[in-house]
Amino acid sequence: MSLQLPKKVTIIEVGPRDGLQNEKNFISTAVKKEFIFALKKAGIKELELTSFVSPKWVPQMIDAAEIVSDCLDEQTRNIVLTPNQKGIERVSMTDCKAVAVFVGVSNTFNKHNINKTTTESMKELLPIISGLKSKGYFVRACISTAFYCPYEGKILEEDTLALCREFVDAEVDELSVADTIGMAVPSEAFSLFSKLKQAFPGVLLTAHFHDTRKLALTNVFAALQAGVDRFDSSAGGLGGCPFAPGAAGNVATEDVVYMLERMGIDTGIDLEKLIEAVEIVKPHLSRSIESTYYQLQHHPN
Repeated sequence: MSLQLPKKVTIIEVGPRDGLQNEKNFISTAVKKEFIFALKKAGIKELELTSFVSPKWVPQMIDAAEIVSDCLDEQTRNIVLTPNQKGIERVSMTDCKAVAVFVGVSNTFNKHNINKTTTESMKELLPIISGLKSKGYFVRACISTAFYCPYEGKILEEDTLALCREFVDAEVDELSVADTIGMAVPSEAFSLFSKLKQAFPGVLLTAHFHDTRKLALTNVFAALQAGVDRFDSSAGGLGGCPFAPGAAGNVATEDVVYMLERMGIDTGIDLEKLIEAVEIVKPHLSRSIESTYYQLQHHPN
């Protein structure tokens, strides 16, 4: 019996935004741009460039306007995260046409993150999404704490499905469903993504795994079996969440690409050039690069 695998998978690179937002060292704008250009050269066709958030809360993103101004191109879906109407207003002043919004399934996580309950967040987001769609924007909905919450524990599948349905009814283009604190196991990943694929066949469905407990690659494999062919990942395994204590970085793009390509699944990404992109940002980080593929490239024995 053969595995149920897609022939091609799309990687959405989140390193420049999700990967760097929690980095203690301020990464210069020039280095960020060089990192982004190198990722695109490696074959990345969709990525989160930056976010229009308050520099008071996320100082790393203070240069968002310059990043967007200098890094857009017609060959890549360049996504900017926006938490609220003020962020949308800033996006509207640029040529960017792809926006990500976010909300947590967990009320407590949402309160810690943006000081609103999930219901309050959706009440604010739905008209924003409607306005974006009417102007031709690509809208990506990022669903945090889809499996577990650092404050509330296990999240019920039906709660995640219900929140996703609200976004689908609002006609978002993509759902990025996240194991924010890296607690999901493959059986949970397979179960939830199978139900999401069945419930929302007309929406782009993306799996977003963190590697806190070194289960991210196994969850990617489980999601593949559930029919998912889009994955968020971060070059170098960069990332973490300031509102999710203990959350490790995103699954490393190079580890995902290596696994998929070895399995005969086309990603369109050049691993050697991807590592070159990681090398650009590595000297400026406060943390080490821990992805398996990167470590083996530098310490093969």
